[in-house]
Amino acid sequence: VQPNNYSTFYDDQRQNWSIMFESEKAAMDFSKQVCIAKCNSSSVFDSVLYQDLLLGEGQGAEGGDSLEIAYTGWLFQNNGIGQVFDSNANKEKLLRLKLGSGKVIKGWEEGMMGMKKGGRRYLIIPPALAYGTQGVAGRVPPDSTLVFEVEVRRVKLVKEGSGSDGQSVSSRDSLAPSPVPNSDGFSAD
Repeated sequence: VQPNNYSTFYDDQRQNWSIMFESEKAAMDFSKQVCIAKCNSSSVFDSVLYQDLLLGEGQGAEGGDSLEIAYTGWLFQNNGIGQVFDSNANKEKLLRLKLGSGKVIKGWEEGMMGMKKGGRRYLIIPPALAYGTQGVAGRVPPDSTLVFEVEVRRVKLVKEGSGSDGQSVSSRDSLAPSPVPNSDGFSAD
């Protein structure tokens, strides 16, 4: 997905194509369907599939960086989007996570790498990188493939610097309200 409602892609003959959409929503909806089609056409689905919906701005997040995220998660059922099993999209409190901390499912750790402030991404996560054979009682059946739409509202980049602990933290805030910071109290969901 490109600015001004364009999408570009290569076909199986490596020809480059561009499509212009009438709205940002139409471009995002098309991109979501492309990601679902990739999942449905994969003979082996063992890694996170993702599609950027909005690229965001600034430097991409890496291991050790902290993100504040709005998200919605669906079960992948009947080769498409099923029921919502978790969301904070209509809540004031954002999910805080530190990439590489192991406090969220592995598919999120992989799928969030490189995201930028203001970025939106569509993730399709195989069971092995989600909740596996355990599932989550009453919410996620065992061996479920999960779909998430995530939006990064805030990024704290950890850079080598001269702080008291040898690192300095650069913070870029968005216009969206964010929760009061707590000390690594990241959600396990």
